Amino acid sequence: MTAVLGVGLLALIAVSALALVRTDDVTCQTMALSFYGLLLALMFFVFRAPDVALAQITVGAIALPLMVMLAITRMKHREARRRKEKEPS
Repeated sequence: MTAVLGVGLLALIAVSALALVRTDDVTCQTMALSFYGLLLALMFFVFRAPDVALAQITVGAIALPLMVMLAITRMKHREARRRKEKEPS
C-alpha cells in the first residue's frame, strides 16, 4: 500500500515539476511552485520524515512563493512608476 502510494506520489511530483517548468505566466508559475512544495512535503511525510516535511511546508510551500509574489508586485509597481515619470505632462 505504501509503495503504491509512494510511486503514485513520485509520478505526480514529476508531472507537476514538468508543468512548473512549462508554465509561461509568472503568477501561475508561483502558484505551481507552491503546489510542488506541498507535494514534496507530502512525499517526505509518506516516506517517514515528518521533520523534513514540516521544513518543506514552511520554506517550499509558504515562504518562497510569498517572496516571489512580493518581488513580482514590487517590480510591477516600479515599472508603472517609471512609465508615469516618462509620460510628458
